[in-house]
Amino acid sequence: MIVRFGYVAMSMELQNASPSKTMTMTTFSKLNDRDAALRRLERLAAENLHNTLRLLKHNRYMDVKVYRFTSKLIPLVTHELLNDWDPYPVLAEGFADVGSFVREHHMRVSFHPDHFTVLSTPRADVFRKSVTDLHHHVMMLEAMGLDERATCNIHVGGSYGNKETAVRRFIENFGSLEKRIAQRITLENDDKTFTAEETLNIAEEVGAPMVLDLHHDAVNPSDKPAEQLWPRIMDTWNKFGWNGIAESSDRLPPKMHISSPKSEKDPRGHADYVDPEPLLRFLYAIAGLTPAVDIMIEAKQKDAALLKLMEDMRAAEASGQPVRVIDGATVEVLG
Repeated sequence: MIVRFGYVAMSMELQNASPSKTMTMTTFSKLNDRDAALRRLERLAAENLHNTLRLLKHNRYMDVKVYRFTSKLIPLVTHELLNDWDPYPVLAEGFADVGSFVREHHMRVSFHPDHFTVLSTPRADVFRKSVTDLHHHVMMLEAMGLDERATCNIHVGGSYGNKETAVRRFIENFGSLEKRIAQRITLENDDKTFTAEETLNIAEEVGAPMVLDLHHDAVNPSDKPAEQLWPRIMDTWNKFGWNGIAESSDRLPPKMHISSPKSEKDPRGHADYVDPEPLLRFLYAIAGLTPAVDIMIEAKQKDAALLKLMEDMRAAEASGQPVRVIDGATVEVLG
């Protein structure tokens, strides 16, 4: 089984390369010249795109093929007071350059809209804002020239006092989305409300791939262990041409998230680095079931955590465990 590791948004290794430079609405509102303020936002966004391209080049050097963009590429773009602003024409070249690099080097990229983007909400205004946010994320991927293999990962959302009703509402709201948005959505189990099995049931119902988060499953477990759910989770990726075939330029293997608890007092928080043992146990359990999986590292130390995890993989290989390091961000787990 081929396992590729990636990380989220920021680099701890590459200096002065933040892709999330921003401006608060308070600061924007204090600027007397609105047009000049909008141009300032566009310059920040252009710099964010420039740094994103730097990060992708850094990733190529590190052999990293899996990467999550920050949602903050364009500051304040979804704010309701700026709904008459269209920054995309000005930023077209920057987006195109990022997308071109992704395609040229066969990278797997995604977004993860924040927890305010929920489809299970009973509030019409929250749902409307959630759709606006998803629309914005899809627009960025479209501006990059990336097809539906570049995805937007979300959680199911809250239960709002009645989980069954929330599930029905999610399914109904999901069904109302534009196809161009719905076809890019993946669903992830969360750490408090919807377990891996519950999320899987919903993913199967709406036809969305499921992203298994091992950390969330540990603190909010299903009745069944994750390795028992894995064959069904794999099947949700068939829409991307998976069908149990190893990753190629036109197929996406299943995707997972990994992180480790910050502390005993904060088991849901993310630690700086990843404990390799729970991950390896799971990978050994599924190695005979799937030829490939991509794993997003959600650790505070970002790419430094990836480098540390690869050191752990090399140590596991040296100790005789059934794992072989292929390059700077890829291993083979022997089933």
